[in-house]
Amino acid sequence: MNKNIIKRVLEEANYMVKTSSTVREMANIFKVSKSTVHKDLHERLADIDDRLYIEVEKILKYHTDVRHIRGGQSTKRKYLM
Repeated sequence: MNKNIIKRVLEEANYMVKTSSTVREMANIFKVSKSTVHKDLHERLADIDDRLYIEVEKILKYHTDVRHIRGGQSTKRKYLM
């Protein structure tokens, strides 16, 4: 794997652990697509750092568990305006 990719994956993972940002937010911050962030954190990180991968997976699972709530809140805000 390319050194630049490894560096980006580790930066994304550490940022997610520090801030609990969503994949969409991280894609905007790191100027890559959501698909790239998702692949970095789900596939590439497992090959690079197991400990960090486990931490990131917990955060991603939490985001998956609450996304239906966030979607409802977003829709509510949209129609209240």
